[in-house]
Amino acid sequence: MTNPEPRPAEGVLGDQPPAAGTEVLEPRLVPLGGLRAMTVHRTLPQRQRSLVGAWCFLDHYGPDDVAATGGMQVARHPHTGLATVSWLFSGRIEHLDSGGNAATVQPGELNLMIAGRGITHQELSDRGTSTLHGVQLWYALPEATRFSENGFVHHVPEPVHRPGLTARVFIGALLGSVSPVETRTPDLLGAELLLEAGATVRLPVRADVEHAVLAEDRDVTVDGTPVAHRSLAYVPPGTQELVLTAGEERTRVVLLGGVPLGEQVVMWWNFVGRDHDEVVEYRRRYQAELGFEPADPRDAGKPALFGDFPPGQPAPLPAPPLPGSRLVPRG
Repeated sequence: MTNPEPRPAEGVLGDQPPAAGTEVLEPRLVPLGGLRAMTVHRTLPQRQRSLVGAWCFLDHYGPDDVAATGGMQVARHPHTGLATVSWLFSGRIEHLDSGGNAATVQPGELNLMIAGRGITHQELSDRGTSTLHGVQLWYALPEATRFSENGFVHHVPEPVHRPGLTARVFIGALLGSVSPVETRTPDLLGAELLLEAGATVRLPVRADVEHAVLAEDRDVTVDGTPVAHRSLAYVPPGTQELVLTAGEERTRVVLLGGVPLGEQVVMWWNFVGRDHDEVVEYRRRYQAELGFEPADPRDAGKPALFGDFPPGQPAPLPAPPLPGSRLVPRG
């Protein structure tokens, strides 16, 4: 999924001081564009907290009536220095990327696209989808792997059952379930948890990991803190147990985690880099390679960053204009 904002803010994402306790992050509404714009609820990044481990972006959408919203119609767009995680609760999305990967995103199945040094992709609702509901996540690649080749992984995690709880661990390890997915980013966790009505569950977790819990379909309590539907609870490192309590109905949450990244990254539009100039160069290369702006003679002989795409697809998205001021990284 792309960031559809016409003038996206340029930001530095770095390791922020951990909260003293559970911190609740409220979502902001972002329309994906078009006359019948599908609206997403974004909880990462934001000023209060930009990263959870390496996780840097969280959009939550639906359940949406596709007949009313038009569903997801996100044409070809670029990514660098990050990986995208698509996870659905209902509906189907067709994924196509310049790495030669075509896949259907379906409920309960992980689709992980690693952009590495550069990739383009599109995401379109399946024509048979009437209701669309899911999350789109990004995580930043560390310095060691951010210039690696792009890649794509599909994985169907087996459910894990515990009293009051069913879990699907799509990245990392939890409750004895270990995902085989190679993320090129150490110590990540991603899981869907279904809590039975009225259940309180205690999850053993690593004390060196920071966690976030998305109240996906209704309110939930995290370590004694109420978290409203669509909000995200941040839990700093130092705990060895997360305590989740459902209300009077079955409750679904998305659990994310990771060791603090320890690197300062710059994210603007769909690019993740390390400084202002790097992001500006990514934009220039994308605009030139896709024909939105003239090619630069300096690029002659260089391999393309963003690859080829099959013919007959919707027109790609141009990059928005850059901000007028130069980004000055903060410590």
